[in-house]
Amino acid sequence: MKRNKILVNIGIAAGLLMVICMTGIVAFAEELKPVELSAPQMERGKLLMQALKERQSNRDFSDKELPLDVISNLLWAASGVNRPDSGKLTAPTAKNWQEIGIYVAMREGLYLYNPKRHILEPVAAKDIRKFTGLQGFTAKAPLDLIYVVDYSRTDGDQEGREFYSTVDAGFVSQNVYLFCASEGLATVVLGYVDRPVLAKIMNLRKDQKIILTQPVGYPK
Repeated sequence: MKRNKILVNIGIAAGLLMVICMTGIVAFAEELKPVELSAPQMERGKLLMQALKERQSNRDFSDKELPLDVISNLLWAASGVNRPDSGKLTAPTAKNWQEIGIYVAMREGLYLYNPKRHILEPVAAKDIRKFTGLQGFTAKAPLDLIYVVDYSRTDGDQEGREFYSTVDAGFVSQNVYLFCASEGLATVVLGYVDRPVLAKIMNLRKDQKIILTQPVGYPK
């Protein structure tokens, strides 16, 4: 009887500990707030031809954090609204689907870039950078971009949807490459990703699919 009572007490204590831990996780998730981004600075950067000359892949990242103004300019360059009257973007998309979502993984959490409002919307208060590629440097880069197609924004046959969305993600990644060349940042586009695992961690819907990831940071 005494032994059973001890076991029951242990079970109750474990349950309480789990509740406390879960409460802490929920509270932390609620603390992840939208990030207001500054207006893109159009006067910054190198000439296009110089950026093209310096464009390259670099896998050696410093863990130095990127300033918020750099993140703001980076995301606008990637696929921000450059024609407010029509809402069209810096990166072209088939039929103006605008189906490529840019998720931003940082130490403090996962966000989704909203180009219409030019803000980062909170998705999850957890650091998922190490899951954005099968190479160790993804966990070190201060920011990892994840390009996700939302098929609910597309139409036509599946083959066409997959083809055009892949091309559209390529446009975004090249914009990032050129911005990084202009700013002296390191970046590399990655296809070597465990997509099912990452999609589950990100809690993506069935009609969403990860295409590429792209870490960004200062060169080491």
